Amino acid sequence: METTEQKKKAITGGEFLVRDVEANEIFIPEEWTEEQLMMKQTCADFVNQHIVPNLDRIDAMEEGLMPSLLDKAGELGMLGISVPEDLGGMGMDFKTSMLCTEALGEAHSFSVAYGAHTGIGTLPILYYGNEEQKKKYIPKLATGEWKACYCLTEPGSGSDANSGKTSAKLSEDGKHYIINGQKMWITNGGFADVLTVFAKIDDDENLSAFILDRDMEGISFNPEEKKMGIKGSSTRQVFFNNVKVPVENQLYERGKGFKIAVNILNVGRIKLAGGVLGGAKGVITEAVKYANEREQFGRPISKYGAIREKLAKMAIRVFALESATYRATQNIEDEINHLVAGGMEKGEATLKGIASYAPECAMLKVHGSEVLDYVVDEGVQIYGGMGYSAETRMERSYRDSRINRIFEGTNEINRMLTVDMILKKAMNGEVDLMGPAQAVANDLMSIPDFGDAPANVFEQYHGYIKNFKKAILMVAGAAAQKLMMQLAKEQEILLSIADMAIQTYAAESLLLRAQKYADMKGEAAAEAHIEMMKAFTYEAGEVIGQSGREALMSFAEGDELRMMMTGMKRFTKTDMINIKEVRRSVAARLIEVDKYPW
Repeated sequence: METTEQKKKAITGGEFLVRDVEANEIFIPEEWTEEQLMMKQTCADFVNQHIVPNLDRIDAMEEGLMPSLLDKAGELGMLGISVPEDLGGMGMDFKTSMLCTEALGEAHSFSVAYGAHTGIGTLPILYYGNEEQKKKYIPKLATGEWKACYCLTEPGSGSDANSGKTSAKLSEDGKHYIINGQKMWITNGGFADVLTVFAKIDDDENLSAFILDRDMEGISFNPEEKKMGIKGSSTRQVFFNNVKVPVENQLYERGKGFKIAVNILNVGRIKLAGGVLGGAKGVITEAVKYANEREQFGRPISKYGAIREKLAKMAIRVFALESATYRATQNIEDEINHLVAGGMEKGEATLKGIASYAPECAMLKVHGSEVLDYVVDEGVQIYGGMGYSAETRMERSYRDSRINRIFEGTNEINRMLTVDMILKKAMNGEVDLMGPAQAVANDLMSIPDFGDAPANVFEQYHGYIKNFKKAILMVAGAAAQKLMMQLAKEQEILLSIADMAIQTYAAESLLLRAQKYADMKGEAAAEAHIEMMKAFTYEAGEVIGQSGREALMSFAEGDELRMMMTGMKRFTKTDMINIKEVRRSVAARLIEVDKYPW
């Protein structure tokens, strides 16, 4: 049982902006258990044995290959990691499922097919289906006997998913819904046996959801889409022409389909962060190996400062992403366990636990996809001309990466959602933003109190993170006060505030990881962690400063603007470090072990 003190201490989604977090409160990847690492290795072995040797065949969409690979994954239990044991799965916790998602992130198009099947394909039925629906579908989805897809997007809806036109009308005998409409960008559409389809019943304002079987009369498919990347992933348009769907195949409640879509997207966003993390680590390893092997002017290119800078910056950003991703994952896991302990059913608790951290899920989706894009771009650059050749895996990684900034809601939508969700939490009394924002406003009017010198490097960097948070509260508070309801329409300002929040969350997560690891193993063992903490905090301060200045100049003027600009300079100032030497040290570790080692 949880004590009152434990409940009081548990941080809630978005609260990182106004609360100091201690290192012992977070999970760090150095704490994985042997069993969890064995699961990760099983997934990594599958990628190396079955995916990497067949990448060209997969991208050529060889008939039946992708479904057969999903079958093999099902035989190993990989399709049912999160599925309860009584429904044919492995019943593992959310954190372990995230680790497996990371391991499969190097699988290019297969990771997309896998994610669509195990995520948006399976989870709506697992979390929202009634007992009969779960018993009918989940065991066969967990083994891969049946494959799944998710039919939400329509040609005219895009980011406004609830505006879909696909219709469902009850038959005269009341036994079927008659579905008509069109869906597009349907992953696994070419071979899925089970389709979760969103449609509006009669003149309903909100969507409802239905489970359809592929062989139902009236379902047809366009040919496979030709895409920039993830070419091996089946992507089709699906058409519904008077499809008769038994009423018992309605999923959850009428008009609650959009709720299903939103909650499943929360899961998909943090899972995407886990997947791109794995992909980014793999790309760095490929880049390091190439840099060590490729010689120019009589020496490996890894000896040159320009290459070392690239490798270090890639690794530092990925290390921060990993720190933030598993910090949020543990927060979600703790919330799920807390809700289950309170008597809530596991599926409902999982959805509510993830929804509690929806702002973090959105931030990590944005941060992860953009870190991977940065890493693959620099990976191509390190390869030089060979990076542009289709003979290399790096070229494929570059193309495959781009979709992640569009998947699971575009990064622009997710940035605005981040701010919107945190503000709504403040309005609902879940997070106290007003008090800290007012304190920052008062701080601007007072003489800075520099206090005593920090006792150690971690105390020093906690001070920087506190100031980053003050910068966000200053900008967001002033914008909300000046623009009020108009702020929702000022998308450029929201994007800037989101960028400030994302960088702060990542920087704090890396700091907490470094501090906790130092507490566990000593500062000497944590030297690389501390170096990356310093480098990333410096970079984050630059981004936060620029984003904050741009936001302030968008709505403030005169003395108010000058005062807040002075505050922004103060709040984003960090230690003067020899960034070149810090990056060289990080790069040296990569080069020595010939891979991404953390």
